[in-house]
Amino acid sequence: MAVTETSAAARRETAKRTQAEAPRWVTVLGSTGSVGGNTLDVVERYPNDYRVDALTAHSNVDKLIEQALRLKPRFVAIGDEKLYDKLKDGLAGSGIAVGGGRAAVIEAAARPSDWVMSAIVGAAGLEPTLAAVRRGAMIGLANKETLVCAGSLMMRELAEHGAVMLPVDSEHSAIFQVFDFDKLDAIEKIILTASGGPFRTKSVAEMTAATPAQAVAHPNWSMGAKISVDSASMMNKGLELIEAHHLFRLPEEQIEILVHPQSVIHSMVAYQDGSVLAQLGTPDMRTPIAYALGWPKRIGAPSARLDFAKVAQLTFEAPDPIRFPALRIAREALKAGGRQPTILNAANEVAVAHFLGGRIGFMDIPALVEAVLASIPNAELGSIADVIETDAEARRVAEAKVATLRHN
Repeated sequence: MAVTETSAAARRETAKRTQAEAPRWVTVLGSTGSVGGNTLDVVERYPNDYRVDALTAHSNVDKLIEQALRLKPRFVAIGDEKLYDKLKDGLAGSGIAVGGGRAAVIEAAARPSDWVMSAIVGAAGLEPTLAAVRRGAMIGLANKETLVCAGSLMMRELAEHGAVMLPVDSEHSAIFQVFDFDKLDAIEKIILTASGGPFRTKSVAEMTAATPAQAVAHPNWSMGAKISVDSASMMNKGLELIEAHHLFRLPEEQIEILVHPQSVIHSMVAYQDGSVLAQLGTPDMRTPIAYALGWPKRIGAPSARLDFAKVAQLTFEAPDPIRFPALRIAREALKAGGRQPTILNAANEVAVAHFLGGRIGFMDIPALVEAVLASIPNAELGSIADVIETDAEARRVAEAKVATLRHN
């Protein structure tokens, strides 16, 4: 049973069924990243209510060892198999089971914990998240790419296996908190807010010359490099548009994106009677994490409290389609459906990696994504295997196009 079902009775039953007796056992997929670290910060504040069952990371083995020795999980996995021996040696004598490689990360997700944080960055989070879904877990979803790449298939799996998916992205959490699932016909639109990132007031020429250091310098949020670049290009908001479409079952035309530089209003729901409900707070990921971790109850979070007098004013503006073409590209991919969102995400991941490596320019990112989308025929996705195959094909095409860019 997915938590996004329209029936209020069904949601109450889901909450009752999934409200585990304390302590609630927690798995964190991607524990060494920004969201994973913030999740553990909240968990550690409630030692009687939460225990850590499993932790995973891709390559930050030193931080993973430190987390494991501090939190004493039952199982720890490192995605990069070459680092397995270092992880094993670092945890020798601790009694903690250790695994290495992609299969071990999936094993961590499949373990019988009560609650799973899906915080692996990119399409790499798809299979572990699916493993948690297929055992009917309660999942805090910070990995938006799972729904971008395989939205319809994942929502079908949620319903089939009785899993619960709670959005952790600040925007989707905000919508979830004020969205009336029982009255979809009363909803006019949802409004995803965006800070505008570090290039909100920059010219196209300045953005073309931007460095990776400038792109990751987000004005409001502390995030990893890939997500920060996505915010700078506003591709992050395009991916969130697709995620929102699946989570809240609204068509593309009922999802608006609005630039809000202060990052105080995290998103809004507009109703047909003219009411607009918004969720506000300081820009701190521990607020939506705590909401998902404690659901259906609310628990405390150490986030700074909102001081309206200090904020003084809230401003809004429409995003510039010329400087931020990623929004148009994402909307077109969502409307096209089929393989297009999967291709969009894969091409963007490749483009961002090459930008961070200094091999292509910032404005090459949306250009490369659009070129890859135009190069691969669209088709329906019938299975998760189709998603994985499409993702791999899009990456091959994107890499070839990067090579062409570098030789021109």
